[in-house]
Amino acid sequence: MSTIKANAILDASGGNTVTINGATPTAYNTMGKNRIINGAMEIDQRNAGASVSTSSGSGVWTVDRWIAQYNNTSKFTIQQSSTAPEGFTKSVLITSSAATSVGSGDYYLFSQRIEGFNTSDLGFGTANAKTITVSFWVRSSLTGTFGCSLTNDAQVRSYPFTYTISSADTWEKKTVTIAGDTTGTWATNNACSFKLWFGLGVGSSLSGTAGSWAGTQYLGATGATSVVGTSGATFYITGVQLEVGSVSTEFERRPYGTELALCQRYYQTISAAMGVGNYYSSAQIQAVIPHLCTMRSAPSIGYTGALNFTDSQSNFTQSSGNVSSTQAATEGSMVVFGNFSGVTGFRPYYFTSPNSSNRLITLSAEL
Repeated sequence: MSTIKANAILDASGGNTVTINGATPTAYNTMGKNRIINGAMEIDQRNAGASVSTSSGSGVWTVDRWIAQYNNTSKFTIQQSSTAPEGFTKSVLITSSAATSVGSGDYYLFSQRIEGFNTSDLGFGTANAKTITVSFWVRSSLTGTFGCSLTNDAQVRSYPFTYTISSADTWEKKTVTIAGDTTGTWATNNACSFKLWFGLGVGSSLSGTAGSWAGTQYLGATGATSVVGTSGATFYITGVQLEVGSVSTEFERRPYGTELALCQRYYQTISAAMGVGNYYSSAQIQAVIPHLCTMRSAPSIGYTGALNFTDSQSNFTQSSGNVSSTQAATEGSMVVFGNFSGVTGFRPYYFTSPNSSNRLITLSAEL
């Protein structure tokens, strides 16, 4: 029988420290140490491995919890990949679409936003701010010095840092230790606290000297290699971990169902069989949507494809997908779907077409 003492597990005699699979359990290397969600890039609810378009807007969600952000469109493609280092099965692949010249205010980034509830113990913004370590596996067709940054949500506190890729097309593990920031505002609730940025090309006005905290917006490090600067350049990343302490420990492998549930706090897709409703008008059906788990905040609600309902006597299909209004909460939502015809009053309705990939309800509570 073992006892816990001084953040380590000791044997029954109180002598030698017990190790598990060669590691000494402490408060910081057991389950829950990794503040990154989906760091192994396995969960991809939105895209199911398909390439993600960067042809519009200023950002797009990729694999769960990860967002690609840019100020010029169509400069790179991004998708989940099966190319991975030993011990992993997935990564994210970013491919440069052209040789893009990066202007001083330009940015091309891959990022995760971390909720304050998951970092509140780190004490950032106080005199007790803890040191953290970021580790990840990376592979690129390019070699040289690459840039990253850790910022708060407002991006007025920044820690640019660099890492070196020594061999092209070879998986390498990188580790960076960051002293905790004793100033600035860092959320400790369900708002965004940390933003971790991987630079794919960041302009000079958004890049700072690596290795120290700055009171301004730096999204990358000065002198870093630009992935988008070389046509066809490839960049893979996986195994991302952010943990407390000055030492990188083995990547935390949570059960797949656990990792999926962590992702669903921010984004869910609901099969068009999971819900019941009632007549709202001849063209509208009001439905109850139970969430798969409690979400971070009341979600925005969308759809993919036209939805089907039945009242057990007749089937009703939207002429095109439509959400007329919503009353959303963290654990469930009431939604009015429009674009029906001939809906009969005083009857219950329920979704049909279960597991149809083109008929899904989407719930987003992303940071």
